[in-house]
Amino acid sequence: MIDQIEIIGLVAAVLTTASFVPQVYKAWTQKATKDISLTMYLSFFIGVILWFIYGIQIGSISIILANSITGLLVLIVILLKLKYK
Repeated sequence: MIDQIEIIGLVAAVLTTASFVPQVYKAWTQKATKDISLTMYLSFFIGVILWFIYGIQIGSISIILANSITGLLVLIVILLKLKYK
C-alpha cells in the first residue's frame, strides 16, 4: 500500500517529468537544438541518475519512476542536441 506522502511524491514526479516533454517534442519535430545548453543537460542527467540510485536505495517508487522517465527524456534531448549540432 502506498502512503499519502508517496502519493504527493508521485504527483510531483508526474508534473516535473512532464515538463520535459515539450522540449523533447520541439527538438524532435523542428530538428533544431541550437538554443539548448548541452552542459546543462549533461549535468542534469548525472543528477537524475544519482537521484534514481538514491530512490532505489531508499525504496521510493516516486523517486524511481520520476527519475527513470526524466532520465530517458533528458537523454533524448542530449542525443538530439548531438545529432542536430
